[in-house]
Amino acid sequence: MTVFIMVAGLFTGAHVWRETAARLAEAGSGVQVHPVALTGLDAAAAAGSPPVDLETHVQDVLAAIDAVDPGHEIVLVGHDYGIHPALGAADQRARRVARIVYLDCAMPRNGVPALAAVPDQELRGQLAERARLTGREGELAPPARDEWARWGSTAGVPDAALDRLTALAAPQPMGTLVQPLRLTGAATAVSVTGVLCTRNGAGIDLVQQLVDLGDPALAVLAEPQVGFFELPTGHWPMLSCPAALADVLLRASAGEGHRLRPAGSGATPTHLRPFPVDVPELPRDRRGHVDLYVPDSEEPLPAVVFVHGGPVPAGARPTPREWPTLVGHARLAAAEGVAGATLDHRLHDVADYERAAADVAAAVDLVRADPRVDGDRVALWFFSGGGPLSADWLAEPPAWLRCVAASYPILAPLPNWGLAGSRFHPARAVAGAGSLPLVLLRAGLESPEIAATVEAFVTAAEACAARLEVVDLPRGHHAFETIDPPEDTVPALRRAMAAVVTHLRS
Repeated sequence: MTVFIMVAGLFTGAHVWRETAARLAEAGSGVQVHPVALTGLDAAAAAGSPPVDLETHVQDVLAAIDAVDPGHEIVLVGHDYGIHPALGAADQRARRVARIVYLDCAMPRNGVPALAAVPDQELRGQLAERARLTGREGELAPPARDEWARWGSTAGVPDAALDRLTALAAPQPMGTLVQPLRLTGAATAVSVTGVLCTRNGAGIDLVQQLVDLGDPALAVLAEPQVGFFELPTGHWPMLSCPAALADVLLRASAGEGHRLRPAGSGATPTHLRPFPVDVPELPRDRRGHVDLYVPDSEEPLPAVVFVHGGPVPAGARPTPREWPTLVGHARLAAAEGVAGATLDHRLHDVADYERAAADVAAAVDLVRADPRVDGDRVALWFFSGGGPLSADWLAEPPAWLRCVAASYPILAPLPNWGLAGSRFHPARAVAGAGSLPLVLLRAGLESPEIAATVEAFVTAAEACAARLEVVDLPRGHHAFETIDPPEDTVPALRRAMAAVVTHLRS
C-alpha cells in the first residue's frame, strides 16, 4: 500500500488537493491519500495553545505519518511552503518515509525560515521588517484574486479554480514563516523526487546546467536516489493539471524520474564546450574581476564588455570569465580590431541582481579607464540570465555607450523570480533607449518562458521605435554557441559581431 501524505503551501490547505487526490484514488486499492489539515489554516488552534508556528505544522505532519499503518509505504509531498513542515517531519520519521516529493519548491536548509523562500523580493523584505518589529505574532492576509501571481505563476489555473482558491484562502500565521527550520540530516538518505513546473521557472535542463557548474552544494541533486519530472504549467499543478500531477506522483512512487548527470561525468558540460568560431589565441590581461583581450594598436581601441548570465553558484569553477563562450566572444571582438573584456559578477541567486549590477558597472569603469581603450566607444553584450542587467543601460544610456547586444537573453523577470516590480526589466527599460543601437540574437527554439520575455522586449522596442536589429537563429537553442551545429551559429555570431563593431566605429 502506498500512502500519499500531501502538505499544502501558503494560505491553502487540504482543499487544494481535492482533484489530485481523486485521481490518485482512481489508481486502485493500493493507494491511499491523506491531505494534511494544517493548524491555523484548515483548523483552528486549540484554546490556550501558543501561537501557530512552523513547529505546529511539523507536528501536524507527524500526526499524519504516525496514523499510517507501519507496513505501508509513505510518499510525503510538500508544495511551496508545505515542504518545510514536510521536511521537518521527515527528519524525525526518516525510517517511515519512503520518498519526499518537492512539488515546485525550493530546497530548504537547516536554520533557514520559510520566509527566505517567498518569491517576491519586495514582499520578502517587507515581511522580514515586520518580523523584526513584531516577531512571530500576527497573520499574513491571503492574496486577493489578482495577487496570487506574487506567490507563483497561475498559468493554467482555470478561472473557477482560481475563484475557489481565493475564496478558501486563509491567513498565514507569521510564526510559520519566521521560525527557522531545524534539521538533523536524518532524512538525507530518503529518496527524493523534484517536480518542476516549467511555466513558473526552471526545467530539468537548467537544473542539469547548474549541477554541471560544479558547486559542491548542488552535487546532491545528481545522487542516484534523486529523480525529476517536469510539468508544463504554473505553480499550482493540483489546480491546473490534477490528472497529470497524479500520474507524476504515481510514477515517482514507483521510483521513476529523470536522473541528473553528476558534475564532471560523461560529456563535456555545455558551458565548457569549445567556441564554434576559429579565433586567434590572444592572451588575456587580468585586471581585478575583468579579463581584457586587446589587439596590438597604436591608438586606443573601442571595446565590447561581455556580461555572463546566471545565476551561477558561487562555488562554480572555472568562473564565467574563463568559459570558452565568453573568451571566444572576446577574442572574436579582438579579431575585428576592438578590445574584448569578460568579467565575473556576483549573480549567485535571483536576489543578487543589485550587487551584480554594481559589479558590471565597476567592470565597465575599469575597462573605460584602461589607456588602450577608447572610453568614449564602448558596447555591452549580455547573455542569458544576465539580460536583466541591461535594463540600467537601456533606461539611461550614457553618451559613450554605442551599442547594447544580447544573446538568448532573459529580458523580463521570470514568474518565480519575484522581480516584477524591480528596475531589472529590460522590456520596460527599452522605452528609454532612444537612438542607442540594439542587437538581439534570438533563439528560435528558446524555452517558452524565456521566449515570452524576448517577445515582450521586441514588442516594446517596436512601439518606441528603438533601433533594434534582430539576428534570428530559427533552429537555435538557448546557449546555441555550444549546442547547435556551427553552420547554423557561426554566420549569426559573425553578423552580430560585425553589427556591434560597426556601431562602435560610427
